[in-house]
Amino acid sequence: MATEVLLPKLGFSMNEGTLAEWMVADGGQVVEGQPLFALESDKSTNEVESPASGTLKIIAAAGEVYEVGTVLGIIE
Repeated sequence: MATEVLLPKLGFSMNEGTLAEWMVADGGQVVEGQPLFALESDKSTNEVESPASGTLKIIAAAGEVYEVGTVLGIIE
């Protein structure tokens, strides 16, 4: 079953964030809990962990700003 990779809300007032970089290439294998991407918010840069294990399909490009809840990728 596919798992959506969503842009998380890291702070109370966070509405959007910048996907700074993917730490796993498109089509790469990921393990649940592994650092998946770097997210820049107003105050900091955080590593976001993979919500599941499987093969990553990247949907959103790095370097862009996205709303909280945006689907950035899918893990199958």
